[in-house]
Amino acid sequence: MIDSYKHKGMRRQLIQTLQAKGITDERVLRVMNRLPRHLFLDNAFQEWAYQDKAFPIGNEQTISQPYTVAYQTALLDIQKRQSVMEIGTGSGYQAAILAMLGGRVYTLERQEVLHKEATKRLERLGLGQIRTYLRDGYKGLPEFAPFDRILVTAGAPTIPQQLCNQLKIGGILVVPVGHTTQTMYKITRVGKTNFLEEALDSFQFVPFLKGLNRK
Repeated sequence: MIDSYKHKGMRRQLIQTLQAKGITDERVLRVMNRLPRHLFLDNAFQEWAYQDKAFPIGNEQTISQPYTVAYQTALLDIQKRQSVMEIGTGSGYQAAILAMLGGRVYTLERQEVLHKEATKRLERLGLGQIRTYLRDGYKGLPEFAPFDRILVTAGAPTIPQQLCNQLKIGGILVVPVGHTTQTMYKITRVGKTNFLEEALDSFQFVPFLKGLNRK
């Protein structure tokens, strides 16, 4: 696992780009400056790892644009030891960010190939404490609920009520909602049956799909 001076320099430039785009959460920026994004990409894309762009990781999935990662992570406002469920492991990059912020991370992936690759990658990077699951994200992890934080990294057609129900009171769900373009929602559970919904900026994500893809 090579993380050279060149890589570190490119990461610093990326952080400056994120700051220029309005990311102000110092904890998130600090963690993203520490984590080598190039180790989560295929060799063919490593030269471009620190551009503020999404890249394919196989199975019609992508590693999210760094700005999007920073934006969603800042909305979650993770505190140490909080339980965090992520829907859509992908490469494992976002899960690593959540864990480095002190979250106890449970991450779900519906694509078996990506699930296996991400699990191995996180273990190699010393992040084996992240719990990875091959599961249908729409169902969440009711056996470990309720969660302090839930993050969805794919575009849901509607707000997923089953995931809302797995939040603690006072917990936060961040989810992009929509079809071609998604609106980022921050949903706070304020009571047993009451939720505060905040509609924020527009993004584009791969679709949030049901079921498993075993290969």
